[in-house]
Amino acid sequence: MADLLGSILSSMEKPPSLGDQETRRKAREQAARLKKLQEQEKQQKVEFRKRMEKEVSDFIQDSGQIKKKFQPMNKIERSILHDVVEVAGLTSFSFGEDDECRYVMIFKKEFAPSDEELESYRRGEEWDPQKAEEKRKLKELAQQQEEEAARQGPVVVSPASDYKDKYSHLIGKGAAKDAAHMLQANKTYGCVPVANKRDTRSIEEAMNEIRAKKRLRQSGEELPPTS
Repeated sequence: MADLLGSILSSMEKPPSLGDQETRRKAREQAARLKKLQEQEKQQKVEFRKRMEKEVSDFIQDSGQIKKKFQPMNKIERSILHDVVEVAGLTSFSFGEDDECRYVMIFKKEFAPSDEELESYRRGEEWDPQKAEEKRKLKELAQQQEEEAARQGPVVVSPASDYKDKYSHLIGKGAAKDAAHMLQANKTYGCVPVANKRDTRSIEEAMNEIRAKKRLRQSGEELPPTS
């Protein structure tokens, strides 16, 4: 009987030590705090959604508003707002570089933003419809001018004035006209016309002349000097 009781007691788990009890207590407290935080976060999301639903509803009922810009939100809040807007049948976009500075803008369907307006918001600029219209007109005008220039072909550039008329007060109109057409040689300054530079002799005549000059030079060398 004693052996049976001993075997039963040895098979039972030992009571937890003081250290194990403290560890389990801390684990239970941590789990309770985590559950409480999750419930609080869930409640905050519900309250935030209700608040966004009211603001979106007021925006829809206000006929004087076509768009609305919200304050910067975190990623979860932006996601909730986008969902509320989609359910309400509106359009929404997020803008901003940093995650902490990103904000949401909502638009009524009939006043959906253009690509130019969205690009302006992405650059961090305010949208000015009047400036955008002026820019559009200038762009169309430039495109029309390019098309007109392409139809007309290349532009021929002409000088503003004739150089003969420009210097006519110095050399006269007649002299300017003659100077523009011909150049007369002036032998006084050593300018020889090209026609005078041509040798019209034949090869035989040129060789005979060279031989005659050579004989004349040799005969002059053989004559005795005069006393």
